[in-house]
Amino acid sequence: MANPDVVLLTKADCHLCAAARDAVGRVTVALGLEWTERSVDSDEALREQYAEEIPVVFVNGVQRDFWKIDEARLDRVLRQAMARQ
Repeated sequence: MANPDVVLLTKADCHLCAAARDAVGRVTVALGLEWTERSVDSDEALREQYAEEIPVVFVNGVQRDFWKIDEARLDRVLRQAMARQ
């Protein structure tokens, strides 16, 4: 059984990104999951696509939240994804 793929899209000098890292970290640690961070700073296409939404969290490739990460919603989405796998 594979765990959900959790990716946080960030950029440099982003105060919301720091809070998002903390939120994603708390939720994933509580569920025993890992997550990865990807910066738009080195990817022009991502920077253009998500310029106004950073930070963005994806679960299994689907955008689930942006700006301020709702920990309760992320927990619920991850639990549902874990139950399906």
